[in-house]
Amino acid sequence: MKMENDKVPELTNGEFYDFIKEGIVVIDFFAEWCMPCLMMAPVIEDMAEKFKGKIKFGKVNVGDNEDIAQEFEVSSIPNFTILKNGEKIDSFTGAVSAEEFEEKLRGYL
Repeated sequence: MKMENDKVPELTNGEFYDFIKEGIVVIDFFAEWCMPCLMMAPVIEDMAEKFKGKIKFGKVNVGDNEDIAQEFEVSSIPNFTILKNGEKIDSFTGAVSAEEFEEKLRGYL
C-alpha cells in the first residue's frame, strides 16, 4: 500500500534527479514497515505546508529505490537529507519533534 499524499510526492528514479536539481529540497527516506517513519509523515506534511514555495519536500521509499538510498549513504531510517541545487548539504536521522524539524529547516533559508 502506497501512502498517497499530494503535499509530499513519493519520488522514484524517474523523477528524483529532476526534483532535487533546483533550490532547497528535503528528502524523507522511509520504509512502510518503519514505525518512526510513519510517525514522521504528518510532521513532514506540516513542514511542506509551512515552507511552501521555499523548500520542496519529497519522499523516497528505500525498499523500492535502493540505489538512491545508497548514493546518499542512507543506513538508517527515517533519514532526512537536505539538498541545495542537487548537492547534499546535511542529513539527520530518527524521529524529531515538529519544532526541532522546523528550527533545523529555518537554518537553510
